[in-house]
Amino acid sequence: MTRQLLIDAPIQLETERLLLRAPRQSGDGSIVNQAIRESIHELKVWLPFAQKLPTIEETEMNVREAHIDFLKRKSFRFLIFHKVTKEFIGVTSFQEINWNVPKCEIGYWIHTEFSGNGYMTEAVRELSNVGLQQMKFKRIEIRCESTNLKSRSIPEKLGFELEGILKNDDVSADGSKLTDTCIYSIV
Repeated sequence: MTRQLLIDAPIQLETERLLLRAPRQSGDGSIVNQAIRESIHELKVWLPFAQKLPTIEETEMNVREAHIDFLKRKSFRFLIFHKVTKEFIGVTSFQEINWNVPKCEIGYWIHTEFSGNGYMTEAVRELSNVGLQQMKFKRIEIRCESTNLKSRSIPEKLGFELEGILKNDDVSADGSKLTDTCIYSIV
């Protein structure tokens, strides 16, 4: 644990259209909660955390925990904003980090209003580049349900390799059935 605290991690990233920044110590919960509320029908299909609407307080607690995890180098969540309009677009993160390898997964979700504009592909491209070049991850994975075609399109566009599809690997977000998991990687 001590060694990973010495890893330099950027708290802000910029792309052509986007600003990605680490969660603040407080105050980000309301904008994230609003995006979840406005996108709940789409998020609910794929994400366990979206099975019920969280309160603003619950979301604020979650974002503060993400801030702490960022400082402890356990995971690195980035909130995504449009550079010009300052609108909140979504979230992407390095998660499931194994510093011994070192490797991680990238996760993401987007506010429905901004879907289909290439924003998440742009954000994940930047995160992948930072992960490989600056943070020196030797392996980055993206895992998603095999039927989540929008999510699958991102690693496919970015040149990640589909290493396999694990049959009956997980449970659907609502817990009603078994699902297959696609594992994409870049090394």
